[in-house]
Amino acid sequence: MYTTEQIRQTFLQLGLAVPETITPDRETLFRLQRAFLQAVPYENLDILAGRPLSLAEDALYDKIVTRRRGGYCFEINGFFAVLLRSMGYTVTEYLARYLRGETAIPMRRHRVLRVTANDGSAWIADAGIGQESFRQPLPYGDTTAEVNDGFRVYRLRKREFYGWVIEDTPLMEDTTVGEAVFRPFYSFTEEPQLPIDYEMPSFWCEKHPDSPFTKAPMLAIKTETGRIAIDGNQLSLYENGTVTRRSFEEAEYPALLARYFGIRL
Repeated sequence: MYTTEQIRQTFLQLGLAVPETITPDRETLFRLQRAFLQAVPYENLDILAGRPLSLAEDALYDKIVTRRRGGYCFEINGFFAVLLRSMGYTVTEYLARYLRGETAIPMRRHRVLRVTANDGSAWIADAGIGQESFRQPLPYGDTTAEVNDGFRVYRLRKREFYGWVIEDTPLMEDTTVGEAVFRPFYSFTEEPQLPIDYEMPSFWCEKHPDSPFTKAPMLAIKTETGRIAIDGNQLSLYENGTVTRRSFEEAEYPALLARYFGIRL
């Protein structure tokens, strides 16, 4: 668990006003998730450098708050979970299958949180995805809700084998379809996970030759109007529904990390 001072420092790092009283309400949860997505970069730089990752609470705080770095889902959502518990939220963690772009059933290698606020409402919270993802928590277990976060529409459905499936659709749809076409985003079943349960899938992501995280730099951060990403030597700037891409030289890399992601290695 994090101390009151660590919680205060985290709010400052996220660019949020420090509350006089810490209240585990839904409004604060919503502000925290959006702030995480816009302040904590999704990145795999330690994996590429061969530095072993630690999912321990103190190590995550040191990396994300003290050293102003980011990480991937096992790190960012792990830190997010400890922070929320320290603030008084009830948090249950699950292991999910990331389905976007997959043609076969993938392994479970995504960390996701179910968070219950002080009014009893339950939410799926996630600050650990580099691609476009839901920018506000989704109502847990509600199969009638469709959440528009300003970029995409999301819904939660129950499917055989996969369990709960989060589906999404872009806001701009082909008008000839007649209705929005939802696509599977990721799925999870309701088996609570302990922190140690993430050690093995995280190690696979760090070391396995088939891991997508060991090939090239992968960085992303959300903005109010879109998203900024680096994949390999390509910089992508997403803004108001348009994207500008360009390749960059190795000499530009440190300046791009500092300018767009706040990372100074």
